[in-house]
Amino acid sequence: MLDAQRLFDLPYLQLSKYPNPKMFVSKRNGNWEGVSTEEFLEDCMKVSKGLLAHDVQPGDKVAIVSPTRYEWNVMDIAIQQVAAIVVPIYPNISANDYRYIFNDAGIKICVVADQEIAEKIDSVRADIPSLQHMYAFDKSTLAEDWNNIKVGGDLISEEAVKERMAIPKIDDLATIIYTSGTTGNPKGVMLSHKNILSNVEACIEPIPADQYSRVLSFLPVCHIYERMLHYLYIYLGCSIHFAESMETIGDNIREVKPHVFTAVPRLIEKVFDKIMAKGDELTGIKRGLFFWAVKVGEAYDTVNRGFIYNIKLWIARKLIFKKWQEALGGEVRAIASGSAALQPRLARIFLAADIPILEGYGLTETSPVCSVNSFVKGIRIGTVGPLVDGVSVKIAEDGEILVNGPNVMMGYYNLPEQTEEVLKDGWFHTGDIGEFVEGKFLKITDRKKEIFKTSGGKYIIPQAMENKFKESRFIEQIMIIGEGQKFPAAMIVPSFAFIKEWSKRKGVDLDAASNETICADKRVIERIEKEIEIYNEQFGQWEKVKKFELLPNEFTVEGGELTPTLKFKRKIILQKYSDVYDRIYC
Repeated sequence: MLDAQRLFDLPYLQLSKYPNPKMFVSKRNGNWEGVSTEEFLEDCMKVSKGLLAHDVQPGDKVAIVSPTRYEWNVMDIAIQQVAAIVVPIYPNISANDYRYIFNDAGIKICVVADQEIAEKIDSVRADIPSLQHMYAFDKSTLAEDWNNIKVGGDLISEEAVKERMAIPKIDDLATIIYTSGTTGNPKGVMLSHKNILSNVEACIEPIPADQYSRVLSFLPVCHIYERMLHYLYIYLGCSIHFAESMETIGDNIREVKPHVFTAVPRLIEKVFDKIMAKGDELTGIKRGLFFWAVKVGEAYDTVNRGFIYNIKLWIARKLIFKKWQEALGGEVRAIASGSAALQPRLARIFLAADIPILEGYGLTETSPVCSVNSFVKGIRIGTVGPLVDGVSVKIAEDGEILVNGPNVMMGYYNLPEQTEEVLKDGWFHTGDIGEFVEGKFLKITDRKKEIFKTSGGKYIIPQAMENKFKESRFIEQIMIIGEGQKFPAAMIVPSFAFIKEWSKRKGVDLDAASNETICADKRVIERIEKEIEIYNEQFGQWEKVKKFELLPNEFTVEGGELTPTLKFKRKIILQKYSDVYDRIYC
């Protein structure tokens, strides 16, 4: 076990082992400015004193509702230091979800990012009797300045905080993380200090970082994946840089030149689309070389590579892939990918480009990492890698993945019956279907609840099919449907940006056309039909997509079609597009 008993011990360990003058780095007024380990702990202590002055008691629930930023980490450690419970919440959930979560957890104090979030919470505040104070990091007319938390803290001694710090033990509850799920109310996952610390320890080996590393953080730290990695980076002594926004992520990567950063497949797909768009702009020999290199990448294998292929790979890296690396700062050792399945094709191409994507698997309930591809234990494309140390997995008779280990949650808050449904005899029932490849590499095939049967009794595994169809540059998003029907079909969001570029090359300029016009264009429909036919060849007769409909709007979190971790809310999508469904199966 780590030489830490509570999560808030980690920054103190950094101070004693690897004091970092740039522990956290944010971009302010055009400059990257760092905060040292010592300064961070001083900020945490001031806030902890302020929380005591506000009568925050051990076990009280304090919510943080904000995108990833320096102040988030200050609040996280400060809350823990007074033996209160951190409740991180996604900023983009609905007002109804805020009402439910705040009441379920009994939130006493919440700290939000800005006016927009404050407005959403304020709209339901009358229904939340437990909420006493709301503060904001940025200016807000509905919430106090977050620095006001420190008011009265100067009257509290450091010894009083240290007395509180002595209360939490390793097995005690540290945080409640509400998972959105795809249906019903959110469930509060209770994680102890031990749960998360065990995962930090297990990920030291697979994540190639140390006290000299720069890491870039932009995924929501309210999600346990990015949050656990923050703790790992703190333990290792890395410098954590905060991206300004998703819009500036490309520029930030080039400026920071990170050694490691985390991403979700959706982001990796968008990065790849931009790279391919650059290739489309090339002409002549340069264009030919670019797409030749992509073909070389598509044939990449981590195990079986012959002499001729290695020569081609060397040329591709020298002439083409080197520029891809430079676009990502030129020093990336690894991109850690999680949250959803990554297209194997993308994993191959990025590995070939010497930009390793280490795909892993886990859930909020497992703190989160269960397995991950790594340079130490091995990489197999199409799998989520070997199990991390300390975690055990067995496959149930129906193919469900069952997990056991110190990372498995304490249970769902206020939901003993639902806890018993998933925690049986020490094994957590994930709801995911999988298998082991070569005896040690875990492969996820689908969600247990998402697999469906056609009226002919044939099983359809939608996620595997969706990942294959998304290899088409014409398809941005696709959801396979057809439960209880004669055949599977698809709702498709086209890649509008690529289609506009494609139309110019074909002499049919759709650049000024609306999404609705593009979806109705016969030439576009016929071209996507060809793509469907190409990828259908890789599936059995019962799996082939027989019909599809094009949708003009992308599935988003804000639109309610995706969870905050970018998974389909399939039932919501089917309800929202019931008319489309009816057209397909009328």
